[in-house]
Amino acid sequence: MRAVVQRVSRAKVTVNEQTRGEIGLGLLVLLAVGHEDTERDATYLAEKISGLRIFEDQDGKMNRSVQDVGGSVLAVSQFTLYGDVRRGKRPSFDAAASPDHARQLYEFLSSAFRRQAYAAKPAASRK
Repeated sequence: MRAVVQRVSRAKVTVNEQTRGEIGLGLLVLLAVGHEDTERDATYLAEKISGLRIFEDQDGKMNRSVQDVGGSVLAVSQFTLYGDVRRGKRPSFDAAASPDHARQLYEFLSSAFRRQAYAAKPAASRK
């Protein structure tokens, strides 16, 4: 799996003039799935990204995670991260997963992010 992670104050994905996803403070994750990737890889990546300390604390140091700041994660499938242009000028996507495999792991990763967010909330705020 490959991911590009961007800290955002807000992000929105629109397809055919319809909003497909939108968050306030949090992380925008462009995600590519490789054909050899597994649910174990997705779990690791979700835990790693959820725990990244890239938000500022009260002293201005990047010391807080998206969970710590109560932020959200917007994951966007982006198979082009597997584009290989080492030979020629036409990208090869041979290492990218098939659409079915990529969709399955993308959905698994999205669920893992939701589980991470739920686990980070104090029990009193859970419904």
